[in-house]
Amino acid sequence: MERKPWPTYVHSMHILVVEDDHPLRASIARGLREASFQVDEAATGPEGLSKATAGEYDAVVLDILLPGIDGVEVCRELRAHDNWVPILILTALDAVEQRITGLNAGADDYLGKPFDFGELLARLQALTRRRSQEVAPEIQVGDLFIDTRRRFVQRGERAIELTAREFDFLVCLARNVGRVVSRGELLAEVWGDPGHAHSNVIDVYASRLRRKIDQGEDMVLVTTLRGVGYMIDVPEDGPSGRRGPSQPPSRR
Repeated sequence: MERKPWPTYVHSMHILVVEDDHPLRASIARGLREASFQVDEAATGPEGLSKATAGEYDAVVLDILLPGIDGVEVCRELRAHDNWVPILILTALDAVEQRITGLNAGADDYLGKPFDFGELLARLQALTRRRSQEVAPEIQVGDLFIDTRRRFVQRGERAIELTAREFDFLVCLARNVGRVVSRGELLAEVWGDPGHAHSNVIDVYASRLRRKIDQGEDMVLVTTLRGVGYMIDVPEDGPSGRRGPSQPPSRR
């Protein structure tokens, strides 16, 4: 049966696949790469633990039964060292105890073998989306301050009024400061619909956001990479030179 192409994303997430069954590992990795993910592979527990510890991954697909140390121990070790990368464990279809043990060790989700690749892809998307929604209460990029709890935005001494959608758009960019956020990511996180990445609604909101954030300012924070996506950034020697959570500026 001919395999349908999976949705692709301009910004490819980085996934680690830890599975000792070579044909299965190769199949998972191939499918993820076809969906524009970056993929690293590991065949044993120690190798998977080493790569997960040393690398920066958006998620880990982790088999339970592995040579060396099993997936449960890999999961425990990562959590013990404050590594909270989302982990999807693979178990035998009827192995209820494996699932419970894996989840208790700190895994985020499980999938029983054999499984449909489409479900694996959907679960990975859900795990990474859930993680991306964990937003710091305060974000500062240069002289732009965002209070995510109060939904308050201020640039310098100027308070900025944004609609709910504009605010979510801005937070999505600010969470990924210095990195291009693709149209597909924005549609998935702000509109909950990654399937219409060519919609011009993003351009409309980006234009509004640039006007409200950058108009009249010496430094432009919101930039467009035509055909790729959008980014918010400030040079390290720009206003305050700061990125990430910070104390709010003074307010009048």
